[in-house]
Amino acid sequence: MFQVGDYIVYKRNVCQIKEIKKNYMNNLDYYILIPNLDNSLQIQIPVTTNVIRELISKEEIEKIIEDIPNIERINTEDKNLEQEYKKLLNSGSQRDLVKIIKTTYLRNQERLENKKKIGDKDSRYFEEAEKDLYDEFATVLGLSIEETKDYVINKVENMI
Repeated sequence: MFQVGDYIVYKRNVCQIKEIKKNYMNNLDYYILIPNLDNSLQIQIPVTTNVIRELISKEEIEKIIEDIPNIERINTEDKNLEQEYKKLLNSGSQRDLVKIIKTTYLRNQERLENKKKIGDKDSRYFEEAEKDLYDEFATVLGLSIEETKDYVINKVENMI
């Protein structure tokens, strides 16, 4: 069981446990969660839920960053791309988020090089994957989201 003050991931959102309440009507304990990116929101979920997990470790973050050059783009037809984005976004895997970020970024770069408009779908999934990935990384690393983006980009650029 997690404790008050712990950071966890609920579905795809990094949240802090504000309190643990007992509901005497159904005799269950509930976590009261505050999402990092929207502290005006409170989420109440049973402590027995299976949709929360611990944050990854700094070591795991470093391993993911080291693997970024080797993480493949999504290789599917355009008509199946959005379905693949959704599947990867909801997988709970940081590597899948990197795959979305890498794919959408490269697709948009190709469009720009060909003097085409950036794709709305790609931009939307890029932003969503980036938000989820960097929110967790920033919380673990004790950095702001912008500092975390710079940290990851610098590490990847130094590997290439």
